[in-house]
Amino acid sequence: MTPHPTRRQAKELARALRQHAGRRGETISHGAALDRVARAHGFRDWNGLSAHAGDDRREGAVVTGSYLGQPFRGRILQSRTMRPGWTRLVLDLDKAVDVVTSDSFSNLRKRITATVGPRGHTQEVTSDGRPHLILTP
Repeated sequence: MTPHPTRRQAKELARALRQHAGRRGETISHGAALDRVARAHGFRDWNGLSAHAGDDRREGAVVTGSYLGQPFRGRILQSRTMRPGWTRLVLDLDKAVDVVTSDSFSNLRKRITATVGPRGHTQEVTSDGRPHLILTP
């Protein structure tokens, strides 16, 4: 059985559907595209899929991504909406990541607190312009 998409994944599928339809000369509203995605996953409409999917940034959810360039997998311990689209997360990583690039010493971190935006990354960036935390969709 194929797992149901998260809300974020379903919205991405709807955007892709609209783009594909647009290339064929068909215009579909975002709402109609969301409903089509929901029906394709066995739901009556977007509201049904959305209620089932829950929030992909909910407490207890498993997430993957990178922190200061280091890949990670972990669980959301706390999740709090700061403003629309922005969520403050406390993550407990499966394995600690080294947040120091020096060969002389290490600083391992297993718990991370960060605020991510609608695109799944922090506003804060490293000196090379990469967001501190990037969640994999």
